[in-house]
Amino acid sequence: MNDCLFCKIRDGEIKSEKLYEDDMMFIIKDIAPSAKIHYLAIPKVHYKLLKDMTPQDTIDLGKCFFRIAELSDSLGLSNGFRIVINQGEDGNQTVFHLHIHILGGEKMSNKSVF
Repeated sequence: MNDCLFCKIRDGEIKSEKLYEDDMMFIIKDIAPSAKIHYLAIPKVHYKLLKDMTPQDTIDLGKCFFRIAELSDSLGLSNGFRIVINQGEDGNQTVFHLHIHILGGEKMSNKSVF
């Protein structure tokens, strides 16, 4: 996608500190954090919404979740974290490249953070 912010970060066209990267995803800090710790895990394959995924994409996304869990201690999330995926305009998705918000570093409220 030529105009996708996350694709441009993936491709190095826009500089961003990648806290983690592998062949499936990368993790960066959110520029407008909603918690003490707020990261974005961004799959390298571009799809806008969960419903746009192929069966193989769902397997790859599952691997991303597994990797997030493996990295949680090194990301400062050993006491727990919240995962959020916003979908569509009503879901407050602002970048239409599926991404996973990882929030932690403090006790999460039961209120919606987005």
